[in-house]
Amino acid sequence: MPFIPHTEQDIQEMLAVIGIQKIETLFDEIPDSLRQVSLDSIPSGISEMELGRLMRERAKLDADLICFMGAGAYEHHIPAAVWEIATRGEFYTAYTPYQAEASQGTLQLIYEFQTMMASLMSLEVSNASLYDGASALAEAVLMAVRLSGKHTKLNILLPKTIHPHYHQVVKAIVNQQGIHLIDVPYDRKSGKIDMAALNALSTEEVAALVIPQPNFFGVLDDVDQLTDWAREKNMRSIAVVNPTAMALLKPPGQWGKEGVDIACGEGQPLGIPLASGGPYYGFLCCKKAHVRQMPGRIVGRTTDKEGKPGYVLTLQAREQHIRRAKATSNICTNQGLMVTASTIYMSLMGPIGLRHIANLCHQQTREMLAQLTAIPGVEQVFPTAPFFHEIVLRLPQPAEEVLASLAKRRIQAGFDLSAFYPECENCILLCATETKTVKDIEWLAQNMRDVLSNNVINGGPIACQA
Repeated sequence: MPFIPHTEQDIQEMLAVIGIQKIETLFDEIPDSLRQVSLDSIPSGISEMELGRLMRERAKLDADLICFMGAGAYEHHIPAAVWEIATRGEFYTAYTPYQAEASQGTLQLIYEFQTMMASLMSLEVSNASLYDGASALAEAVLMAVRLSGKHTKLNILLPKTIHPHYHQVVKAIVNQQGIHLIDVPYDRKSGKIDMAALNALSTEEVAALVIPQPNFFGVLDDVDQLTDWAREKNMRSIAVVNPTAMALLKPPGQWGKEGVDIACGEGQPLGIPLASGGPYYGFLCCKKAHVRQMPGRIVGRTTDKEGKPGYVLTLQAREQHIRRAKATSNICTNQGLMVTASTIYMSLMGPIGLRHIANLCHQQTREMLAQLTAIPGVEQVFPTAPFFHEIVLRLPQPAEEVLASLAKRRIQAGFDLSAFYPECENCILLCATETKTVKDIEWLAQNMRDVLSNNVINGGPIACQA
Protein backbone atom coordinates (compact mmCIF):
# COMPACT_ATOMS: atom_id res chain seq x y z
CA MET A 1 0.00 0.00 0.00
CA PRO A 2 1.56 3.32 -1.04
CA PHE A 3 1.86 5.92 1.70
CA ILE A 4 0.07 8.67 -0.23
CA PRO A 5 -2.72 10.39 1.72
CA HIS A 6 -4.42 12.04 -1.25
CA THR A 7 -7.69 10.66 -2.58
CA GLU A 8 -8.45 10.61 -6.29
CA GLN A 9 -10.73 13.62 -5.75
CA ASP A 10 -7.87 15.50 -4.03
CA ILE A 11 -5.60 14.78 -6.97
CA GLN A 12 -8.13 15.92 -9.57
CA GLU A 13 -8.78 19.15 -7.67
CA MET A 14 -5.05 19.94 -7.48
CA LEU A 15 -4.58 19.19 -11.19
CA ALA A 16 -7.49 21.48 -12.04
CA VAL A 17 -5.92 24.33 -10.09
CA ILE A 18 -2.65 24.13 -12.04
CA GLY A 19 -4.44 23.54 -15.34
CA ILE A 20 -3.42 20.03 -16.38
CA GLN A 21 -5.39 16.80 -16.73
CA LYS A 22 -3.00 14.09 -15.54
CA ILE A 23 0.01 13.75 -13.26
CA GLU A 24 2.22 12.41 -16.08
CA THR A 25 2.19 15.87 -17.66
CA LEU A 26 4.33 17.11 -14.76
CA PHE A 27 7.13 14.88 -16.04
CA ASP A 28 6.87 15.58 -19.78
CA GLU A 29 10.33 17.18 -19.81
CA ILE A 30 11.90 13.78 -19.06
CA PRO A 31 12.73 11.98 -22.35
CA ASP A 32 10.75 8.81 -23.10
CA SER A 33 14.01 6.85 -23.34
CA LEU A 34 14.59 7.51 -19.64
CA ARG A 35 10.99 7.03 -18.52
CA GLN A 36 10.48 3.68 -20.20
CA VAL A 37 13.30 1.72 -18.60
CA SER A 38 12.86 -2.02 -18.25
CA LEU A 39 12.61 -3.34 -14.69
CA ASP A 40 13.05 -6.97 -15.66
CA SER A 41 16.25 -7.32 -13.65
CA ILE A 42 14.53 -6.26 -10.41
CA PRO A 43 13.29 -9.35 -8.53
CA SER A 44 9.66 -9.62 -7.50
CA GLY A 45 8.66 -8.77 -3.94
CA ILE A 46 8.89 -11.28 -1.12
CA SER A 47 7.21 -11.59 2.24
CA GLU A 48 8.61 -10.34 5.54
CA MET A 49 9.40 -13.89 6.65
CA GLU A 50 11.19 -14.67 3.37
CA LEU A 51 13.16 -11.43 3.59
CA GLY A 52 14.26 -12.23 7.14
CA ARG A 53 15.48 -15.65 6.06
CA LEU A 54 17.36 -14.20 3.09
CA MET A 55 19.12 -11.63 5.27
CA ARG A 56 20.14 -14.28 7.81
CA GLU A 57 21.62 -16.37 5.01
CA ARG A 58 23.52 -13.35 3.68
CA ALA A 59 24.78 -12.51 7.17
CA LYS A 60 26.30 -15.98 7.50
CA LEU A 61 28.46 -15.27 4.47
CA ASP A 62 30.17 -12.45 6.38
CA ALA A 63 30.40 -14.24 9.72
CA ASP A 64 33.64 -15.43 11.28
CA LEU A 65 35.95 -14.15 8.57
CA ILE A 66 39.18 -12.65 9.79
CA CYS A 67 39.58 -9.40 7.90
CA PHE A 68 42.83 -7.90 6.63
CA MET A 69 41.07 -5.88 3.94
CA GLY A 70 41.00 -2.10 4.32
CA ALA A 71 40.71 -0.13 1.08
CA GLY A 72 38.54 2.57 2.61
CA ALA A 73 36.57 0.55 5.19
CA TYR A 74 38.28 -0.33 8.45
CA GLU A 75 37.58 -2.79 11.25
CA HIS A 76 38.17 -1.10 14.60
CA HIS A 77 37.15 -2.01 18.11
CA ILE A 78 33.97 -0.17 19.07
CA PRO A 79 33.22 0.05 22.81
CA ALA A 80 29.78 -1.35 23.68
CA ALA A 81 28.73 1.98 25.15
CA VAL A 82 28.86 3.67 21.74
CA TRP A 83 25.87 1.99 20.18
CA GLU A 84 24.05 1.44 23.46
CA ILE A 85 23.81 5.21 23.69
CA ALA A 86 23.47 5.95 19.95
CA THR A 87 20.45 3.64 19.62
CA ARG A 88 18.50 5.22 22.49
CA GLY A 89 15.19 6.53 21.21
CA GLU A 90 16.21 10.15 21.71
CA PHE A 91 18.95 9.75 19.09
CA TYR A 92 17.89 6.74 17.08
CA THR A 93 14.61 8.14 15.76
CA ALA A 94 15.52 11.84 15.62
CA TYR A 95 15.25 13.66 12.29
CA THR A 96 17.01 16.81 11.18
CA PRO A 97 16.80 19.26 14.11
CA TYR A 98 15.02 22.09 12.32
CA GLN A 99 13.10 23.12 15.45
CA ALA A 100 15.78 24.31 17.83
CA GLU A 101 13.40 24.58 20.78
CA ALA A 102 12.66 20.85 20.54
CA SER A 103 16.09 19.59 19.49
CA GLN A 104 18.67 21.02 21.89
CA GLY A 105 20.14 17.59 22.72
CA THR A 106 20.72 16.63 19.10
CA LEU A 107 22.00 20.08 18.20
CA GLN A 108 24.46 20.09 21.09
CA LEU A 109 25.74 16.66 20.07
CA ILE A 110 26.32 17.80 16.48
CA TYR A 111 28.04 20.92 17.79
CA GLU A 112 30.36 18.72 19.86
CA PHE A 113 31.03 16.59 16.77
CA GLN A 114 31.98 19.68 14.77
CA THR A 115 34.27 20.84 17.58
CA MET A 116 36.01 17.45 17.77
CA MET A 117 36.49 17.19 13.99
CA ALA A 118 37.81 20.75 13.71
CA SER A 119 40.26 19.96 16.50
CA LEU A 120 41.32 16.67 14.92
CA MET A 121 41.92 18.38 11.57
CA SER A 122 43.44 21.50 13.20
CA LEU A 123 41.05 23.70 11.20
CA GLU A 124 38.57 26.34 12.34
CA VAL A 125 35.23 25.08 11.04
CA SER A 126 33.49 21.74 10.47
CA ASN A 127 30.10 21.10 8.90
CA ALA A 128 27.47 18.68 10.19
CA SER A 129 28.60 15.83 7.90
CA LEU A 130 27.92 14.57 4.36
CA TYR A 131 26.82 11.29 2.80
CA ASP A 132 30.21 9.58 2.71
CA GLY A 133 33.89 10.18 2.07
CA ALA A 134 33.53 10.08 -1.71
CA SER A 135 30.75 12.66 -1.90
CA ALA A 136 32.59 14.76 0.70
CA LEU A 137 35.52 14.98 -1.73
CA ALA A 138 33.15 15.91 -4.55
CA GLU A 139 31.70 18.68 -2.38
CA ALA A 140 35.22 19.86 -1.53
CA VAL A 141 36.02 20.07 -5.25
CA LEU A 142 32.89 22.11 -5.93
CA MET A 143 33.72 24.32 -2.96
CA ALA A 144 37.25 24.93 -4.27
CA VAL A 145 35.92 25.95 -7.67
CA ARG A 146 33.51 28.40 -6.06
CA LEU A 147 36.35 29.81 -3.94
CA SER A 148 38.42 30.49 -7.05
CA GLY A 149 35.82 33.03 -8.12
CA LYS A 150 36.76 32.56 -11.77
CA HIS A 151 34.85 30.77 -14.51
CA THR A 152 38.15 29.85 -16.15
CA LYS A 153 39.58 27.91 -13.17
CA LEU A 154 37.71 24.65 -13.67
CA ASN A 155 40.53 22.09 -13.55
CA ILE A 156 41.25 19.93 -10.50
CA LEU A 157 44.50 18.01 -10.02
CA LEU A 158 43.42 14.60 -8.71
CA PRO A 159 46.18 12.08 -7.89
CA LYS A 160 45.76 8.54 -9.17
CA THR A 161 46.52 7.44 -5.61
CA ILE A 162 43.09 8.67 -4.48
CA HIS A 163 40.65 5.83 -3.69
CA PRO A 164 39.38 4.68 -7.13
CA HIS A 165 35.76 4.74 -5.93
CA TYR A 166 36.21 8.32 -4.77
CA HIS A 167 37.52 9.19 -8.22
CA GLN A 168 34.44 7.64 -9.84
CA VAL A 169 32.01 9.44 -7.54
CA VAL A 170 33.70 12.81 -7.95
CA LYS A 171 33.65 12.42 -11.73
CA ALA A 172 29.95 11.51 -11.71
CA ILE A 173 29.06 14.56 -9.62
CA VAL A 174 31.22 17.29 -11.20
CA ASN A 175 31.51 16.06 -14.79
CA GLN A 176 28.25 17.73 -15.87
CA GLN A 177 29.31 21.08 -14.40
CA GLY A 178 32.23 21.71 -16.74
CA ILE A 179 34.82 20.77 -14.13
CA HIS A 180 37.76 18.76 -15.45
CA LEU A 181 39.60 16.19 -13.34
CA ILE A 182 43.26 15.87 -14.33
CA ASP A 183 45.00 12.69 -13.21
CA VAL A 184 48.30 13.16 -11.41
CA PRO A 185 50.62 10.13 -11.84
CA TYR A 186 52.44 8.52 -8.93
CA ASP A 187 56.06 7.51 -8.71
CA ARG A 188 56.24 3.73 -9.32
CA LYS A 189 59.07 3.28 -6.82
CA SER A 190 57.73 5.24 -3.85
CA GLY A 191 53.95 5.28 -4.42
CA LYS A 192 53.98 9.04 -3.81
CA ILE A 193 52.75 11.82 -6.07
CA ASP A 194 55.20 12.34 -8.93
CA MET A 195 56.41 15.92 -8.41
CA ALA A 196 57.90 16.21 -11.89
CA ALA A 197 54.58 15.23 -13.45
CA LEU A 198 52.73 17.54 -11.07
CA ASN A 199 54.83 20.52 -12.11
CA ALA A 200 54.08 19.81 -15.75
CA LEU A 201 50.32 19.92 -15.03
CA SER A 202 50.34 23.36 -13.39
CA THR A 203 48.34 25.92 -15.39
CA GLU A 204 46.28 29.04 -14.72
CA GLU A 205 43.10 26.99 -15.19
CA VAL A 206 43.73 24.75 -12.14
CA ALA A 207 41.57 25.59 -9.13
CA ALA A 208 42.84 23.04 -6.61
CA LEU A 209 45.17 20.17 -5.80
CA VAL A 210 43.82 17.15 -3.92
CA ILE A 211 46.27 15.66 -1.40
CA PRO A 212 45.58 12.20 0.10
CA GLN A 213 47.12 11.26 3.45
CA PRO A 214 47.62 8.36 3.60
CA ASN A 215 46.92 7.60 -0.04
CA PHE A 216 45.08 4.51 -1.30
CA PHE A 217 48.28 2.47 -1.09
CA GLY A 218 48.76 3.44 2.57
CA VAL A 219 51.75 5.59 1.54
CA LEU A 220 52.40 8.90 3.29
CA ASP A 221 53.06 11.78 0.89
CA ASP A 222 55.21 14.87 1.43
CA VAL A 223 52.18 16.93 2.43
CA ASP A 224 54.07 20.04 3.54
CA GLN A 225 55.76 20.32 0.16
CA LEU A 226 52.51 19.67 -1.73
CA THR A 227 50.47 22.18 0.29
CA ASP A 228 53.05 24.94 -0.17
CA TRP A 229 53.37 24.05 -3.87
CA ALA A 230 49.63 24.52 -4.35
CA ARG A 231 49.65 27.88 -2.58
CA GLU A 232 52.61 29.11 -4.63
CA LYS A 233 50.69 28.19 -7.79
CA ASN A 234 47.60 30.10 -6.55
CA MET A 235 45.60 26.88 -6.11
CA ARG A 236 43.41 25.73 -3.25
CA SER A 237 44.52 22.61 -1.41
CA ILE A 238 42.14 19.79 -0.46
CA ALA A 239 43.25 17.13 2.01
CA VAL A 240 41.60 13.70 1.91
CA VAL A 241 42.52 11.99 5.14
CA ASN A 242 41.88 8.99 7.36
CA PRO A 243 40.66 10.49 10.68
CA THR A 244 42.37 7.77 12.74
CA ALA A 245 45.71 8.63 11.12
CA MET A 246 45.24 12.29 12.02
CA ALA A 247 45.43 11.40 15.72
CA LEU A 248 49.05 10.38 15.09
CA LEU A 249 50.22 12.35 12.05
CA LYS A 250 50.41 16.10 11.46
CA PRO A 251 46.82 17.31 10.84
CA PRO A 252 45.90 19.14 7.59
CA GLY A 253 45.55 22.53 9.25
CA GLN A 254 49.30 22.40 10.02
CA TRP A 255 50.54 21.25 6.61
CA GLY A 256 53.03 23.59 5.03
CA LYS A 257 53.34 27.22 6.04
CA GLU A 258 49.61 27.99 6.24
CA GLY A 259 47.76 24.66 6.24
CA VAL A 260 45.27 23.34 3.70
CA ASP A 261 42.11 25.17 2.69
CA ILE A 262 39.77 22.16 3.01
CA ALA A 263 40.01 18.75 4.66
CA CYS A 264 37.55 15.93 4.07
CA GLY A 265 37.27 12.16 4.31
CA GLU A 266 35.29 9.16 5.52
CA GLY A 267 34.11 9.08 9.14
CA GLN A 268 33.54 5.30 9.29
CA PRO A 269 36.72 4.55 11.30
CA LEU A 270 35.31 6.59 14.19
CA GLY A 271 32.92 4.10 15.74
CA ILE A 272 30.98 2.89 12.70
CA PRO A 273 31.00 -0.91 12.20
CA LEU A 274 31.60 -2.79 8.97
CA ALA A 275 27.92 -3.40 8.25
CA SER A 276 27.84 -4.98 4.78
CA GLY A 277 28.65 -1.71 3.08
CA GLY A 278 27.21 1.07 5.20
CA PRO A 279 25.82 3.47 6.08
CA TYR A 280 28.88 5.69 6.35
CA TYR A 281 29.25 9.46 6.53
CA GLY A 282 31.63 12.10 5.23
CA PHE A 283 33.22 14.95 7.12
CA LEU A 284 34.42 18.30 5.80
CA CYS A 285 36.42 21.01 7.60
CA CYS A 286 37.87 24.26 6.33
CA LYS A 287 39.38 27.59 7.25
CA LYS A 288 36.96 30.12 8.71
CA ALA A 289 37.56 32.43 5.74
CA HIS A 290 35.92 29.84 3.48
CA VAL A 291 32.88 29.06 5.63
CA ARG A 292 30.40 30.85 3.35
CA GLN A 293 31.17 28.34 0.61
CA MET A 294 30.95 25.29 2.88
CA PRO A 295 28.30 22.80 1.70
CA GLY A 296 25.32 21.90 3.82
CA ARG A 297 24.94 23.56 7.18
CA ILE A 298 26.62 23.84 10.55
CA VAL A 299 25.36 24.00 14.12
CA GLY A 300 26.19 27.17 16.03
CA ARG A 301 26.25 27.99 19.74
CA THR A 302 24.53 31.13 20.99
CA THR A 303 22.74 32.52 24.05
CA ASP A 304 19.06 33.25 24.54
CA LYS A 305 17.59 36.48 25.95
CA GLU A 306 18.12 35.10 29.46
CA GLY A 307 21.81 34.47 28.81
CA LYS A 308 21.48 30.68 28.68
CA PRO A 309 23.50 28.76 26.06
CA GLY A 310 21.60 27.33 23.12
CA TYR A 311 22.29 25.61 19.81
CA VAL A 312 20.81 26.32 16.39
CA LEU A 313 21.26 25.35 12.75
CA THR A 314 23.04 28.12 10.89
CA LEU A 315 24.45 28.79 7.41
CA GLN A 316 21.86 26.45 5.93
CA ALA A 317 22.83 26.98 2.30
CA ARG A 318 20.87 23.95 1.13
CA GLU A 319 18.21 23.81 -1.55
CA GLN A 320 15.46 23.36 1.09
CA HIS A 321 16.19 26.80 2.50
CA ILE A 322 17.27 29.00 -0.39
CA ARG A 323 16.91 29.17 -4.17
CA ARG A 324 18.37 26.06 -5.77
CA ALA A 325 20.77 28.07 -7.92
CA LYS A 326 22.31 29.61 -4.81
CA ALA A 327 22.60 26.38 -2.83
CA THR A 328 26.12 25.23 -2.01
CA SER A 329 24.98 21.63 -2.01
CA ASN A 330 22.00 19.62 -3.17
CA ILE A 331 23.00 16.18 -1.90
CA CYS A 332 24.30 16.64 1.64
CA THR A 333 22.58 15.29 4.71
CA ASN A 334 23.14 15.21 8.43
CA GLN A 335 23.76 11.45 8.73
CA GLY A 336 22.79 12.10 12.33
CA LEU A 337 22.93 8.56 13.69
CA MET A 338 26.45 7.95 12.39
CA VAL A 339 27.60 11.33 13.71
CA THR A 340 26.06 10.48 17.08
CA ALA A 341 28.05 7.24 17.25
CA SER A 342 31.29 8.97 16.21
CA THR A 343 30.83 11.72 18.78
CA ILE A 344 30.34 9.16 21.54
CA TYR A 345 33.30 7.14 20.25
CA MET A 346 35.63 10.15 20.24
CA SER A 347 34.38 11.23 23.66
CA LEU A 348 35.18 7.80 25.11
CA MET A 349 38.59 7.55 23.44
CA GLY A 350 39.79 11.10 23.90
CA PRO A 351 42.96 12.43 22.20
CA ILE A 352 45.23 9.98 24.05
CA GLY A 353 43.03 6.99 23.22
CA LEU A 354 42.79 7.90 19.53
CA ARG A 355 46.56 8.30 19.34
CA HIS A 356 47.01 4.94 21.09
CA ILE A 357 44.73 3.24 18.55
CA ALA A 358 46.62 4.80 15.66
CA ASN A 359 49.91 3.62 17.16
CA LEU A 360 48.56 0.08 17.56
CA CYS A 361 47.38 0.06 13.93
CA HIS A 362 50.82 1.06 12.72
CA GLN A 363 52.51 -1.45 15.01
CA GLN A 364 50.34 -4.32 13.78
CA THR A 365 50.83 -3.30 10.15
CA ARG A 366 54.59 -3.38 10.64
CA GLU A 367 54.30 -6.85 12.18
CA MET A 368 52.18 -8.02 9.24
CA LEU A 369 54.71 -6.61 6.77
CA ALA A 370 57.58 -8.41 8.47
CA GLN A 371 55.84 -11.78 8.57
CA LEU A 372 54.43 -11.72 5.04
CA THR A 373 57.61 -10.52 3.33
CA ALA A 374 59.43 -13.42 5.00
CA ILE A 375 57.45 -15.73 2.66
CA PRO A 376 59.51 -16.61 -0.44
CA GLY A 377 58.41 -14.56 -3.45
CA VAL A 378 56.34 -12.01 -1.49
CA GLU A 379 57.77 -8.49 -1.67
CA GLN A 380 56.80 -4.98 -0.61
CA VAL A 381 55.96 -2.80 -3.59
CA PHE A 382 56.93 0.58 -2.11
CA PRO A 383 59.74 -0.28 0.32
CA THR A 384 61.24 3.22 0.55
CA ALA A 385 58.03 5.05 1.47
CA PRO A 386 56.61 5.63 4.97
CA PHE A 387 53.17 4.11 5.44
CA PHE A 388 50.22 3.94 7.77
CA HIS A 389 47.54 1.30 8.21
CA GLU A 390 48.00 -0.37 4.83
CA ILE A 391 50.72 -1.91 2.69
CA VAL A 392 50.99 -3.14 -0.90
CA LEU A 393 52.57 -6.54 -1.52
CA ARG A 394 53.39 -8.28 -4.79
CA LEU A 395 52.67 -12.02 -4.85
CA PRO A 396 54.53 -14.64 -6.88
CA GLN A 397 51.20 -16.08 -8.10
CA PRO A 398 47.97 -14.53 -9.50
CA ALA A 399 46.52 -12.36 -6.75
CA GLU A 400 42.91 -13.21 -7.61
CA GLU A 401 43.54 -16.93 -7.15
CA VAL A 402 45.48 -16.48 -3.91
CA LEU A 403 42.78 -14.26 -2.40
CA ALA A 404 40.07 -16.72 -3.45
CA SER A 405 41.93 -19.61 -1.82
CA LEU A 406 42.39 -17.65 1.40
CA ALA A 407 38.71 -16.64 1.37
CA LYS A 408 37.80 -20.33 1.41
CA ARG A 409 39.80 -20.52 4.63
CA ARG A 410 37.68 -17.68 6.04
CA ILE A 411 40.40 -15.06 5.60
CA GLN A 412 39.77 -11.77 3.77
CA ALA A 413 43.41 -11.28 2.93
CA GLY A 414 43.40 -8.08 0.92
CA PHE A 415 42.26 -6.09 -2.09
CA ASP A 416 43.37 -6.98 -5.61
CA LEU A 417 44.78 -3.75 -7.06
CA SER A 418 44.96 -4.87 -10.67
CA ALA A 419 41.31 -4.00 -11.34
CA PHE A 420 42.09 -0.28 -10.96
CA TYR A 421 45.85 -0.27 -11.44
CA PRO A 422 46.82 -2.59 -14.32
CA GLU A 423 50.49 -1.90 -13.60
CA CYS A 424 50.00 -3.51 -10.16
CA GLU A 425 49.61 -7.04 -11.49
CA ASN A 426 49.50 -9.64 -8.69
CA CYS A 427 49.59 -6.87 -6.08
CA ILE A 428 47.31 -6.78 -3.05
CA LEU A 429 46.49 -4.08 -0.53
CA LEU A 430 46.37 -5.30 3.08
CA CYS A 431 45.39 -3.60 6.32
CA ALA A 432 45.93 -4.39 10.01
CA THR A 433 44.18 -2.47 12.78
CA GLU A 434 44.24 -2.73 16.56
CA THR A 435 41.75 -5.61 16.31
CA LYS A 436 44.46 -7.92 14.97
CA THR A 437 46.69 -9.87 17.33
CA VAL A 438 50.09 -11.35 16.64
CA LYS A 439 48.39 -14.77 16.44
CA ASP A 440 45.97 -13.43 13.80
CA ILE A 441 48.89 -12.16 11.74
CA GLU A 442 50.77 -15.46 12.17
CA TRP A 443 47.65 -17.29 10.99
CA LEU A 444 47.46 -15.08 7.88
CA ALA A 445 51.15 -15.66 7.13
CA GLN A 446 50.89 -19.40 7.71
CA ASN A 447 47.91 -19.73 5.37
CA MET A 448 49.41 -17.50 2.70
CA ARG A 449 52.62 -19.48 2.80
CA ASP A 450 50.56 -22.65 2.50
CA VAL A 451 48.43 -21.40 -0.41
CA LEU A 452 51.51 -20.28 -2.29
CA SER A 453 53.07 -23.71 -1.78
CA ASN A 454 49.76 -25.56 -2.41
CA ASN A 455 49.64 -27.32 0.96
CA VAL A 456 46.61 -27.78 3.26
CA ILE A 457 46.09 -26.49 6.81
CA ASN A 458 43.09 -27.15 9.05
CA GLY A 459 41.80 -25.14 11.98
CA GLY A 460 42.77 -21.62 13.03
CA PRO A 461 41.94 -18.80 15.42
CA ILE A 462 38.46 -17.34 15.80
CA ALA A 463 38.03 -14.20 13.72
CA CYS A 464 38.14 -10.80 15.40
CA GLN A 465 34.96 -8.78 14.93
CA ALA A 466 34.54 -5.04 15.24
